Amino acid sequence: MAFTKLSIEAAGADATRGSFPPSETDVWTIFRALRDARSVFGLRPGHIQTLQAMLSFLKPGHGETVFASNNSLCQRVGGIDERTLRRHINRFVELGFIKRNDSSNRKRYRVRSSGGECISYGLSLTPLLQRASELIAIAQEMENNRRDRIFVRKQILTKLAHLEEHDPSNAFINHARKALRRKLSLPEYHALLANTDAEYQSLTTPDDPPETMELPANDGQTVRHQSKSEEEKKDLDSNIGLEALKPDLLTSVCDQATSFSTKRLRNWLDIENHARTLAPMMGIHPETFEKAKNAVGAPKASCAIFIMLQLGKRIRDFGAYFHSITLGQRQNQFDPLALIKRLSENNERTV
Repeated sequence: MAFTKLSIEAAGADATRGSFPPSETDVWTIFRALRDARSVFGLRPGHIQTLQAMLSFLKPGHGETVFASNNSLCQRVGGIDERTLRRHINRFVELGFIKRNDSSNRKRYRVRSSGGECISYGLSLTPLLQRASELIAIAQEMENNRRDRIFVRKQILTKLAHLEEHDPSNAFINHARKALRRKLSLPEYHALLANTDAEYQSLTTPDDPPETMELPANDGQTVRHQSKSEEEKKDLDSNIGLEALKPDLLTSVCDQATSFSTKRLRNWLDIENHARTLAPMMGIHPETFEKAKNAVGAPKASCAIFIMLQLGKRIRDFGAYFHSITLGQRQNQFDPLALIKRLSENNERTV
């Protein structure tokens, strides 16, 4: 039978040591710190429940020793068996949070002499209270780490949302979201954020930035006129094949898009403004429409919106299809005039 011989304390010493610590190291503050940092010490929820039960038996001014029997502790924990209770207590003893002061018969009690000297036999929680600053510091560090991980995770999710707007089929997005399903450490979150930033920069930064045109002082007007001519030629090239396509023909054939307009669409500017309104309703981001407008011209990009809405269910993904025929591989194959004629013929056959 294990027996720990205790030294006789001086008169009044037990009362002094038995007083509860100041408010900044209150016993329940220490308990909550250990509860939050339990993973550091390899403790499970059952251990914490047992410690909570032991602390509930302490009384102010009666010291830091638990005198309750194992049976009383088991009942207060919730009816656990005594072997489980002993394992939990042994674990706290191994970690240095509890010290056993056993009597000869293993009973837990306190004896006092006529002169005020006392001996306490039981489970002393003094070591736990002495490590208050250590436990509180560990718990605070874990809380800071948790908040930092949430903060970085939100940044990653925001970047991924922007990436999806620019390129929904980007393989990096799926890779990053799979990584976020796991519980990552703070360095891993920072590494993933750096990779997400790099991927975002590669998409938003043009591969071939426009060269700065130097305008000579002596012939500046000629150079500016040449630059303007090149822009006009680009606009003409983008509208090749649309000369025979009049606004009235487009609006009459693509009556689905026209039905959403509250006013008559008289010219290409009206059609462009209406297409710009319809694009977000079809899942096409406004930035994507602007890119398409710059790439193939406003009339062709607007025709794409009208024709796609007319085709309706025959197109599974409006956003992907619009990107393909205006900015992707099928850009040169997209012929609005031919499609409008085909839709017009189909309408006549139906009638």
